[in-house]
Amino acid sequence: MQQSNAQETGFKTLSAAAMELTEQEVSYDGRYFSIPYPNGDVPSNKGVCTDVIIRAYRKLGIDLQKLVHEDMKANFSKYPNNWGLTKTDTNIDHRRVPNLMTFFSRFGTEKNITENSNDYVPGDIVAWDLGQGLTHIGIVVNEKTKDGKRYLIVHNIGAGQVVADCLFDFKIIGHYRFMPN
Repeated sequence: MQQSNAQETGFKTLSAAAMELTEQEVSYDGRYFSIPYPNGDVPSNKGVCTDVIIRAYRKLGIDLQKLVHEDMKANFSKYPNNWGLTKTDTNIDHRRVPNLMTFFSRFGTEKNITENSNDYVPGDIVAWDLGQGLTHIGIVVNEKTKDGKRYLIVHNIGAGQVVADCLFDFKIIGHYRFMPN
């Protein structure tokens, strides 16, 4: 599918927004927080990998909390039942990697998972299996490794919102592009 110029600009802006997040000091904190709805966020100095995605899109005026909630409310059975829930929860649903993967596969472009670094471009969302039932997610950004062979990732795997060369560090289980029209 060909991307429009506006969408390509959006992906570049998403990449830049993710890079801006690395300038903010954030401690990894996966606790459950009660947050406002819509446009709610955990405390700005706390977060997990999904908060990187949520905050980067929010810088573009896109509220994943609201978008994921509305789709989950209308299509609850299409989302993973990993947590034994019987209804949506605006505080946490958008902060779960499997839910974001489902949302991006429903409303974005699901891209091939490959071992070719050229297939992963700025603005792509990548999800990984860390093992033992743990998942992770990050954004490909417009900055390359020192050898220029691949783009870097902004993510939070425990050291805050950082940019790193980690694309192939874990098993990739999702590869998406999402930019609402």
